[in-house]
Amino acid sequence: MLPGETLYRVLYVDLAKRRSRVVERPDLFEKWLGGAGVGSALLAEECPANADPLGPENPIILTVGPLTGMFPLASKTVAMFKSPHTGNLGESHSGGRSAVSIRLAGYGAIVVQGASESPVYLSIHGDSVRFRDASSLWGIQSSYTVARLLRQREPGAGCRTIMRIGRAGEQLVTYACVSTETYRHFGRLGLGAVFGAKKLKAVVVAGKRSLPVADGKLYRQVYDEIYQAAVSSPVMKKYHDLGTAENILPLNKLKGLPTKNLREAAFDAAESISGQHLAENYLGRRVACAHCPVGCIHLAALREPSDHEPYFYKTSMIGYDYEPIYALGTMLGISDTPGLLKLLDAVEVHGLDAMSTGVVLAWATEAMEKGLISAEQTDGLELAWGQYRPYVHACRRIVDQRNEFYTALARGVDEAAERYGGEDFALAFGRNEMPGYHTGPIAHLGVLTGARHSHLDSAGYSLDQKAYTEGKTLTSQEIADALVCEERWRQVLSSLVVCFFARGIYKPSVALQGLRAVGFELDEDGLSEIGRAILSAKYAFKTREGFSLRDVRIPKRIYETPGLGQAVSDSVVREVLDLYARAVLPPAH
Repeated sequence: MLPGETLYRVLYVDLAKRRSRVVERPDLFEKWLGGAGVGSALLAEECPANADPLGPENPIILTVGPLTGMFPLASKTVAMFKSPHTGNLGESHSGGRSAVSIRLAGYGAIVVQGASESPVYLSIHGDSVRFRDASSLWGIQSSYTVARLLRQREPGAGCRTIMRIGRAGEQLVTYACVSTETYRHFGRLGLGAVFGAKKLKAVVVAGKRSLPVADGKLYRQVYDEIYQAAVSSPVMKKYHDLGTAENILPLNKLKGLPTKNLREAAFDAAESISGQHLAENYLGRRVACAHCPVGCIHLAALREPSDHEPYFYKTSMIGYDYEPIYALGTMLGISDTPGLLKLLDAVEVHGLDAMSTGVVLAWATEAMEKGLISAEQTDGLELAWGQYRPYVHACRRIVDQRNEFYTALARGVDEAAERYGGEDFALAFGRNEMPGYHTGPIAHLGVLTGARHSHLDSAGYSLDQKAYTEGKTLTSQEIADALVCEERWRQVLSSLVVCFFARGIYKPSVALQGLRAVGFELDEDGLSEIGRAILSAKYAFKTREGFSLRDVRIPKRIYETPGLGQAVSDSVVREVLDLYARAVLPPAH
């Protein structure tokens, strides 16, 4: 079958033995498509029950899909692993050139097993797999420097991806990320710490294979349809013009923007860190993932004078999106635009997940206000809303883990609250720090129930806003049904692997036509069944590793601060959790 030339091949890499092998796995891709589906199946195969997330038995699985490299916006790589941050399913998506590079190298998936005794990076150029010494890269303070050195060492610039960790990953911060190229990340759930535990500094992948199609005429027709929809869509225009930072002002107006550790749901100074303000005053460049015509990645140009030389300025290019602005801006009360950009840059330099870092620091600030911690714990830092400099220093101390307090912060907000108190305002769901939406009960339920505890699982916030604008109150059953339906479809999209920003373009009919063009024959019922099976497989893994949907901790703060001007009901939340569990778990659970 045509896709088998580049998709069915799984590259297995053993870091301990410094060996690699390629296995043809049509069984996986024909059943699960690719991406999240194949990743879930491989995780179940490769990760033993109760494995130590930071032990050699925890695999790193990178997967792409049948539309990767073939159609616009099918540009994500899915990473699967056992999360050191939550103790169960770890799944993270990244764009950049990662997916296209893996596909052009001739693989549908890469499975990294074992652990190296010394720092190493993988250099994968087509069928050539090399284990390179990374001792000189280990301990470098800036993630940017590591990327520059790898670019100098490794050939294949146009079709090459560089996935690497910063010091946060080396130091096993459980929410350390993996940076891809310069401005994309496997951000959530601690893939960077899994890299660090394996002494794996980076993975470089390049390839030059061609990608055959099954039906050339149909392929061109579907390609043109997707491309035209992408460049003419008002939603995609929004992503191009302002990026996701466009969400700041609408959510602020609705009073759905978490502020100062969610003590408030609107930020008085939202305008100063809005997408509009950043675009008008700081936008220096737009960047796109490979094979994407939209260009939603926005980079701010921050120009700073030298302390030592007159008329000399340093210009830094700093990526910004809605979620980092929420976490490191409104959650910390920061309205100083240059200060926010410097904090965003610090998180990037260290290789930390921006969302978890911001929520952790917001909890620490409130804990300090309430007297749960003191300057003794913070090593002299006075954490205060709106003051970006102490937060920049705190990021470094979290990475260094200078004392017991910062070691706790390096394990996440739940760990810190368990040690020092303040669980009522520790904003994590399933031990993963909350995303930037306080629009009502469905937003939080989407994060509580989502397999990754992410807003990208089922986008409950959009259901909240729709119900609000239409003046409707959904029943618990309607909420549960909507969340299950949406998350099952997103399993299909993340198996293809399609950027969720393009979910309005990749309707089932378009996805089926695209699959047909590259050699997969499915119908809509078949796609639906794949989505159902993947979500069940993810929950089977989570349950195996001790996660209980009915026992998940619910932060009291979400009930105390109204979202969209309305209080969140505890009884509704718990009823929906029970209904959702009945839909996705086996009867015994």
